[in-house]
Amino acid sequence: MKMEHINALKALLETPREVAIIPHKNPDGDAMGSTLALWHYLEAKGHKATVVAPNDFPKFLKWMPGAQDVLNFERQNAKAIGVLEAAEVIFTLDFNELGRVGQMTPVLERLNGTFVMVDHHQEPGEYAQIMYSDTGMSSTCQMVYHLLQHLDASDAITPNMANCLYTGIMTDTGSFKYRSTTSETHRVIADLMDKGAENTTIHHHIYDTNSPSRLHLLGCALKNMVILEEYATAYITLSQEELDAFQYEKGDTEGFVNYGLTLKGIKFAVIFIENRDEGILKISFRSVGSFSVNRFARAHFNGGGHDNAAGGRSEKSIEDTVAYFTSLLPRYKDALTQ
Repeated sequence: MKMEHINALKALLETPREVAIIPHKNPDGDAMGSTLALWHYLEAKGHKATVVAPNDFPKFLKWMPGAQDVLNFERQNAKAIGVLEAAEVIFTLDFNELGRVGQMTPVLERLNGTFVMVDHHQEPGEYAQIMYSDTGMSSTCQMVYHLLQHLDASDAITPNMANCLYTGIMTDTGSFKYRSTTSETHRVIADLMDKGAENTTIHHHIYDTNSPSRLHLLGCALKNMVILEEYATAYITLSQEELDAFQYEKGDTEGFVNYGLTLKGIKFAVIFIENRDEGILKISFRSVGSFSVNRFARAHFNGGGHDNAAGGRSEKSIEDTVAYFTSLLPRYKDALTQ
């Protein structure tokens, strides 16, 4: 983080402020962990802070300290808009383009407060006056940990904050197995455990609370998997009818895309999930090695993210989208099979 931005943020937070803290739409563990940890810190420092999420987040994250105080822009629209319009400081965490907040975008675009971006995705936008962008970081939660260091506030990390930060780092690194996990990441995790993070309890909340319907949906997803060995690729489709048949709830498909990468020889895994309410297919891309799904998603599916984990979308049917996707693979064959 540039020293000029550190000093600007310190000056900004010297006196109590009205603060809004915003994760991206469909927030995951890293988005909620980072926003809630920052919320705990700012509240303790005397600021009036509120986390405003664009929409709901998965049940398996609602145990997190402070989750009950998050405003849902979709369900609590008038109250959320009031908080945003009153905010003197707007933190945007785990995204770097205002379009990532869905229906909140027009509201954010007209705000007069100071924007602070904390994010680890590629190709950040330029809407924030204060930026902390680092694509080499494992997670936004690790960045919030380092942000507190920059603010000389490492000692302010409470057990509640430690639990939130640990959750985001754990989920965004695939339980510490992704390439983004560095020795520094492990040092941060060790310090969070020393500060009160309960690793076993966190793991249980995230990974050991399946419902029968979710496991049945996973079975359906695996049955739908198509393996294209000549392109080292596997993809899964889930239609709205299939989601409805297994009582889909937000977060139920988390991690499904990764199953393709457990197959020997597969370097590229994709899942296409129909969302009839929004009229789109939501697409998740994962890879191992040097194949950049960030570039693939940006080039073809209005998305982006990281080199080995990205998202995208399509307004075509599942059949047409899959046909388009498979038509692209020949041009990437060398990159996928070398």
